[in-house]
Amino acid sequence: MKHTIEHIHAHEMLDSRGNPTIKVSILLKDGTVGSASVPSGASTGIHEALELRDENPKRYRGKGVLKAVRNVNERIAPIIRGKNVFEQRSIDDLMRLLDGTENKHKLGANAILGVSLACAHAGAKAKKMPLYQYIRAVYDLHYTNDRYTLPYPTMNIMNGGVHAGWAIDLQECMIIPQQKQFKERLRCGSEVFHALGGLLKKKGFSTLVGDEGGYAAKLKSNEEALKMIMQAITTAGYKPGRDVKLGMDPASSEFYNEKTDRYVMKADKKVLTAEGMIKMYQGWAKKYPLVMIEDGLAQDDWENWIKLTKVMGKMTTLVGDDLFVTNVERLQKGIEMHVGNALLVKVNQIGTLTEAIDAILLAQAHGYKINVSHRSGETEDTTIADLAVAVNAEHIKTGSLSRSERLAKYNRLLEIEEELA
Repeated sequence: MKHTIEHIHAHEMLDSRGNPTIKVSILLKDGTVGSASVPSGASTGIHEALELRDENPKRYRGKGVLKAVRNVNERIAPIIRGKNVFEQRSIDDLMRLLDGTENKHKLGANAILGVSLACAHAGAKAKKMPLYQYIRAVYDLHYTNDRYTLPYPTMNIMNGGVHAGWAIDLQECMIIPQQKQFKERLRCGSEVFHALGGLLKKKGFSTLVGDEGGYAAKLKSNEEALKMIMQAITTAGYKPGRDVKLGMDPASSEFYNEKTDRYVMKADKKVLTAEGMIKMYQGWAKKYPLVMIEDGLAQDDWENWIKLTKVMGKMTTLVGDDLFVTNVERLQKGIEMHVGNALLVKVNQIGTLTEAIDAILLAQAHGYKINVSHRSGETEDTTIADLAVAVNAEHIKTGSLSRSERLAKYNRLLEIEEELA
């Protein structure tokens, strides 16, 4: 068969932080080649699938991925060579069975995912389909009138936490442009981003950027970031709340002290209980058009997540990232406990495209919104842009309006919008 997999090759490459990651290419019998590269997170949840590193301190400070590369070339390649590339679910299942562990620590989620995504790209090329169309077809996904919708971008224009040397505690302060067309959402985001840069410069703050391309200014408090963004929206000629809404990812597991059961917010010089965190969010939601909070509480603070959802869930999109880790078991637990109302989808948290799709379908079946996300260590790979369109995700999260590895995803969405038009 001309669509069988003939050759698989993985090699080491560098991500946006200059750390090694893995790239995989799949060659089909008819000469079609599909390739994909794998991102890497900094604030990783403890329940994520394992990203396999070499741990050799003499090479790339222990961050090399030659073990993962060998696992693709020597262990995965023999079991999928000769398989029909269109049998995506079967291929992903074979790799999961070969690894045989819950968190994919034998082969590495990065190794498995590289192959999974490369197969999808090869299949799409073989079918002469754009990737978003192929994903919908290969998983037999059906949405109202089979329409495609473009996601609303959640743009991280102010970086903090581990993404920006703890300039502030909140890892991401985001704007969510509300225009009808994606190209106008992108224009709005760009104009607000540059307006914010001008304001920071005028006030004497640094305009250097963090891992995800947002400004990394060391502000006096976390709320000051929200105030500055509100001012930037107005300066750019937009109306807060109508034209642009706000979101945030506190990534609260990063400043949660498990021993004391407290959240230590250094920028505010505060130590808060979960109840104190919820009250803080409620206060901000009253003062600002804050409509989305991701990881508002720690990844295993289930009981307080229930409280957060009860008091804010009707008016606010409460996104589970470290909480759900794109995992159907953790998501099912959240659904049963009435925790959160949106799923952050990071394909490298779970390790195969199939498992990510299964998590998306479970979330959508229970009315949870979908936000397809990048990682802080990214590549030029644009798979997540197509994935977001394939599943009609409400949102996409791929960073700020600078750094080419972020803009590549936005630019791919511009192309898709043109195609669909």
